[in-house]
Amino acid sequence: MEESFMIQPINRNPLSLQQPSIPATLADWPVAQDLLATLAAHQAECIGMAANMIGVHKQIIAVCLGPVNVAMLNPVLEKKRHPYQTTEGCLSLSGQRPTRRYQEITVRYLDQHGQVQRLSLSGIAAQAVQHELDHCQGILI
Repeated sequence: MEESFMIQPINRNPLSLQQPSIPATLADWPVAQDLLATLAAHQAECIGMAANMIGVHKQIIAVCLGPVNVAMLNPVLEKKRHPYQTTEGCLSLSGQRPTRRYQEITVRYLDQHGQVQRLSLSGIAAQAVQHELDHCQGILI
């Protein structure tokens, strides 16, 4: 039986987006698949999404890392270096807002097999992960 994943509507409700997400389990992997499908559908205007952006309050993010989109369950920022000020937009919100980010980060997360993974990222990929981590905590820029 083939599973199909759905492109989900974007949650634009600030009150919903400000609710912190709860930890995900491997049983939530279909949510990650929907998130990846929705990110791919919005790739022209978006390089990262959190599950609350599709109405699911679980700690799951999906980020475009060059040629691949990666889903992360329960991502945690382990290291951060070189702070800077920038402005960001969000698919769930209109306009651009100022925020503080870090040029280099290390993120720890669970993959689809429940294995702990670590990624060291810099530049726009690091910025996107930090933005989505904020979403998991109910922080809107």
